[in-house]
Amino acid sequence: MKRPIAIVEDDRDLREALCLMIQYTEHYQVIAAFQNAEEAIEGIPSLAIDAVLMDINLPGESGIECVRKLKWQHPQLLFMMCTSFEEDEVIFESLKAGASGYILKTDGPAKIIRALDELFDGGSPMSSSIARKVVASFSSASASGNRAVEELTPREREILDSLARGKMNKEVAADMDISVGTVRKHIQHIYEKLHVNTRVEAVNMYLKR
Repeated sequence: MKRPIAIVEDDRDLREALCLMIQYTEHYQVIAAFQNAEEAIEGIPSLAIDAVLMDINLPGESGIECVRKLKWQHPQLLFMMCTSFEEDEVIFESLKAGASGYILKTDGPAKIIRALDELFDGGSPMSSSIARKVVASFSSASASGNRAVEELTPREREILDSLARGKMNKEVAADMDISVGTVRKHIQHIYEKLHVNTRVEAVNMYLKR
């Protein structure tokens, strides 16, 4: 059964291209596509969907504000920003609004689909350039000791280090020659030990250790 997805994108050609790309995949289908935040805020609540591909630079309300409003109403809904913006402030505002992933339109179809796979796998997919910005921002913060991080096992630290470098679960599994399921279990243990709920929070705490 295919996962139902909605798209919010004001550029008609790109919106249609994304719809077509996703419709040809094995695991996903586009239920609805919207050209602005106002239409999405009105239409998405009545749809049975699992995730939204969201542009940021929309006419009227921004994609970030759209995510903020919809996430408050439907906390279980997953949002992935698919945009051209790489500014630090925009990235972090998107994450604070409730986005679980942030990828660039220039990444291409294959990476966008892999990012959707990662999103539904419980991860926080990010373009490599975005991940570097996140890491750089966290690294610039004043470091402080953290006992919780020190209590992680060597394998858990190795996995967390890979996550901090923007790697997806499948890449971590391949690097360590373990299954994706095992990686997910390690990540869940990491969340429990660090008392966090997202990959971004875990990486933030790890880099501040």
